Amino acid sequence: MQEKERLQATINHQEPDQVCVDFGSTAVTGIHVKTVGLLREYYGLEKRPVKVCEPYQMLGEVEDDLLERLGVDTVTLVGHGNIFGFRNEHWKPFTAPWGQDLLVPHDFQTTNDDNGVLLIFPQGDREAPPSGRMPTSGIFFDTIIRQPPVDEDNMNPEDNLEEFTVLDAGAIEWYRQEANRLCGDKRGVIAGTPGTAFGDIALVPAPFLKHPKGIRDISEWYITTAIRQDYVHAIFEKQSEVALENLELLNSVAGDVIDVVFICGTDFGTQTSQFCSTDIYEELYAPYYKKVNAWIHANTSWKTFKHSCGAVYPFVDHFIDSGFDILNPVQCSATDMEPERLKKEFGDRIVFWGGGVDTQKTLPFGTPEEVYREVRERIDIFAPGGGFVFDAIHNVQGNVPLKNLVAMFKALDDARG
Repeated sequence: MQEKERLQATINHQEPDQVCVDFGSTAVTGIHVKTVGLLREYYGLEKRPVKVCEPYQMLGEVEDDLLERLGVDTVTLVGHGNIFGFRNEHWKPFTAPWGQDLLVPHDFQTTNDDNGVLLIFPQGDREAPPSGRMPTSGIFFDTIIRQPPVDEDNMNPEDNLEEFTVLDAGAIEWYRQEANRLCGDKRGVIAGTPGTAFGDIALVPAPFLKHPKGIRDISEWYITTAIRQDYVHAIFEKQSEVALENLELLNSVAGDVIDVVFICGTDFGTQTSQFCSTDIYEELYAPYYKKVNAWIHANTSWKTFKHSCGAVYPFVDHFIDSGFDILNPVQCSATDMEPERLKKEFGDRIVFWGGGVDTQKTLPFGTPEEVYREVRERIDIFAPGGGFVFDAIHNVQGNVPLKNLVAMFKALDDARG
């Protein structure tokens, strides 16, 4: 099978010729720039600076030569703006605090505070307050909360809708060019969908806006979903209207190229429990997910991708009922997320995208033998019958020993024959 055929068979619950693999197609299936650099060096690829394709988490672009070596079946259709509000274009040199030479977009604008903390500015505007900070010992950014005091008597849902706008001509042209670039690519294409991330906690603080209004503190947002549900419904209703317009525009310029669309990264699970009940999910989130997914399935051939970390076993049936085709990252270490159970109960109704190795413990802190064994076990459980795309559980971080990376890819190579 060609790579695109392999992905299409997999997401249609047909067993492919070998397990389908993704590294780097989304902001939740990526590889940290440090690790990309290690892999390029280990495999003897051309020595050059790694591009920072997702600056918030400092994820590195997995270029064609590394995609080929790792046996990756997917590629990304790059969105028209990243999480700090600028486009990935006009690359320039940047030396990371840990000494790695990188390439970053022109509007990747930073400074250091008096304590050496690296600060980054929304939309590359140094006149605006910084929206992200990287501690001196850190390897990615944390969001800086910039929320004005909550005035209960004057709350306006429009304040939380500033970022949800219909794609303008420049953005549409960007997607058209990206689609043309990927037309005929041998790999399956994964695209982001503008405006469909209902309540995504990574986006709530709006690190891409210069002066965000509304509820922008993560704790306050969770409180709002419990005690101000009319406010949240007002946001989601308008957001969903914009999202449907954007989906129609995206489909008009890139529809035939795309295989999978990343809908939403809202997390519903913690390590051991859930952020809300399934009743709250059905009341607050499901109507809007259903609206978006129904449009996609009625008008395109795309499969829809839902990311949620944590112990989401109680939600899986609800995700399926909401129209999601794919669940990521499949956090098998969380409560009730045993691989065998997930595959047996849901494997014919939803695609498991991830789950290949634990990135919290096994991959960074286990032995190579433990990494190899876990990867092979997960493939043996999830792969039969299709419906499984191999990836780590969330992004591969920059603290993973090279020997463990090699063990992961050796196990994958061996499983694929």
